[in-house]
Amino acid sequence: MIRNAVVAGQFYPASASELKSMLKGMVDEKVAKEEVIGLISPHAGYIYSGPVAGAVISRIRFKDTFIIMAPNHTGSGKPFSIMTEGRWKTPLGEVEIDSELGKQILANSRYLEEDKAAHLYEHSIEVQLPFLQYFKTDFKLVPIVLAYAGGAIYKEIGKEIAKAVKESGKKVVIIASSDMTHYESQASAQKKDTQAIEAILNLDEDELLKRVAEFNISMCGYAPAVSLIAAAKELGAKEAELIKYQTSGDVTGDYSSVVGYAGIIIKGG
Repeated sequence: MIRNAVVAGQFYPASASELKSMLKGMVDEKVAKEEVIGLISPHAGYIYSGPVAGAVISRIRFKDTFIIMAPNHTGSGKPFSIMTEGRWKTPLGEVEIDSELGKQILANSRYLEEDKAAHLYEHSIEVQLPFLQYFKTDFKLVPIVLAYAGGAIYKEIGKEIAKAVKESGKKVVIIASSDMTHYESQASAQKKDTQAIEAILNLDEDELLKRVAEFNISMCGYAPAVSLIAAAKELGAKEAELIKYQTSGDVTGDYSSVVGYAGIIIKGG
């Protein structure tokens, strides 16, 4: 199955040349690359979140496979959906699914189910791919979409992913696709997002869950972030670093109602 791009021409240019030109202005090709276990990257239209996604993805040393976990914005498909076969197409080419690793994750998991429906119109994995393709064209992908559930399930999924990665022996980077606070004032968004970012930087997924609930933080991808932290700790994570934070207001100049974006890397000791 070819999973065609559904937000090309909306979230980012549909023309390969225009897309490459836009990406070039958002990445930093000279920054030192770091070994990372995972990262958090935003998924809005590139004019809004692209500078944050570009900054965080520029910092990582690429591996052969990217596991990308995303929230379910469409409501379609199984609650915890993985694709283990096929290719994802963007204006910059096709990305093959790592079937071997995908099937190993699926076999290890009590919760994940093989499912295409959740992925067909979900933008939050798709928009990560052109940034990755800008730097490397021959990586593989394992796409996972997580719907809303209890925190214990997200943590378990993260541990199941880590177990499969260890067993596979593959070199992998895990991405949690998430925006931060949605449609609040700049001051409110920054205050709430600081709470969430602090918990992530402490690699404390339980505290992240607690703060999302306590402060009513509309972080759409907190589920992937919790799974990422749980997986990363199983894979030896020791520290996290905030690479860039900004809001849509920093682009539009309208600070009355903004969306926040954070780029964070998670590293070993």
